[in-house]
Amino acid sequence: MYVIRRVYEVKPGSARRAATLIKQQGDAYTKAGQRSEVRVYFNGGTLPGDTNRVYMEWTDEVINSPYREGVPSVPEASEIGAKVREHVISQRIEFYEMMVPAKMQDA
Repeated sequence: MYVIRRVYEVKPGSARRAATLIKQQGDAYTKAGQRSEVRVYFNGGTLPGDTNRVYMEWTDEVINSPYREGVPSVPEASEIGAKVREHVISQRIEFYEMMVPAKMQDA
């Protein structure tokens, strides 16, 4: 099992709006059956840590290319993505392997 996280650096003052759009985009992919339920969180500057950041994460059994054969496009997600890009300075994607009992090692 993996955690997949997108990290967005957004324009100052737009973290909450960007988070709203990113959540809507993630939900569109979930509704289309292409992603598990997403969790979105952000820091617009009212908390310690990196500011003007939005994070979207979800879990998956495998890491697959979104361009793999047989995966239909999700027009709603694409439309929202265009709006998200208006707020984004940069973005990256991170992958983490989850610790589950089957992967644990003896002490």
